[in-house]
Amino acid sequence: MTLVATCLFGLEKLLGEEIDSLGCKRILTMDGRIFFEGDERAIVRANLRLRLAEHVFVLLGSFSATTFTELFDGVAAIPLEEWIGKEDAFPVKGHSIKSRLFSVPDCQSIIKKAAVTRLSGAYGIKIFPETGAKYQLEFFLFKDIAYIMLDTTGIPLHKRGYRPESGLAPLRETLAAAIVLTSRPRADVLFWDPMCGSGTIAIEAAEILHNIAPGLSRTFAAEDYPRIPKTIWTEEREAAKSEIVTDNGAVVWASDIDPEMVSLAKENAKRAWVEKFIRVFQADVRKIQKEDCRGTIVCNPPYGERLMTSKEVETLYREMGKNLRSFAPWQLFIITSHPQFEKCFGRRADKEKKLVNGRIPCALYEFLK
Repeated sequence: MTLVATCLFGLEKLLGEEIDSLGCKRILTMDGRIFFEGDERAIVRANLRLRLAEHVFVLLGSFSATTFTELFDGVAAIPLEEWIGKEDAFPVKGHSIKSRLFSVPDCQSIIKKAAVTRLSGAYGIKIFPETGAKYQLEFFLFKDIAYIMLDTTGIPLHKRGYRPESGLAPLRETLAAAIVLTSRPRADVLFWDPMCGSGTIAIEAAEILHNIAPGLSRTFAAEDYPRIPKTIWTEEREAAKSEIVTDNGAVVWASDIDPEMVSLAKENAKRAWVEKFIRVFQADVRKIQKEDCRGTIVCNPPYGERLMTSKEVETLYREMGKNLRSFAPWQLFIITSHPQFEKCFGRRADKEKKLVNGRIPCALYEFLK
């Protein structure tokens, strides 16, 4: 079958590499989504192990849809009964981009009617109680092609379960993981987030360095699907647990000037079961000192949009840049949306990667030497 993993804009390349590591073959890459081949076990493995995906879908069908009639007929031709039982719920949601069928509510209504028509023919009933397992149908209309998908994830994958509370400007876990992976963390290199906030970057780094699957502490919608045997979920969870590395000596530091954030980061690390792999402490990024070892600095400072004013963050960037110059030859990875970051920081980045953080266009500035 064809599966679809969605992601934040800019993470497609890294997500594709993750999918490759699962042993799955990529079919197509679009902005924010990757199509790949996989079976029921791949569904389980992808939900448990993909760090950068937001959802994992089963592609039930795709077809041209320039009219509501074509949309109805296309959905009605899909063998939905292979997944959805006669008592199951099958709500519909989705979105449309660059398509003639642009009204999302109208598309939802047509797809729901077509699904009921198909399932009525399969089960010989007209009224569905929808009291059983929830099969979320999602449509994606792009350039007049309709993609009808089944969500196997449920609650988005970036919600790992360790962060019931966060700071005022939280960084999504999937984006934090992407930044960590871009920094190429290694067990013999100190990883330090000196503006850790609720600890998301440091926690993701600890999980990556110790090979802890991001989905181990949560559940997924497809666990209620009879088509995927419970034994597969058990086997894949046990396999992921057996691959955790606890003795590689990897060091992760997380510090923040705010004592409340330090306490919150510690609590989140405990919930993520990585507190023994992270040192969390209070410190001012403008005054920290370089350790006598190899190291990498990764951080998400205020942008001047949700926290602090633009002038305040410009002053902060200047003071950060002045202090962190003494950390050479450590590598630095800093994400911000501020257009004058490099000027204020006092250095031009060796690389700049475009990302989006909470609908805010950002750049990850990489200082590699």
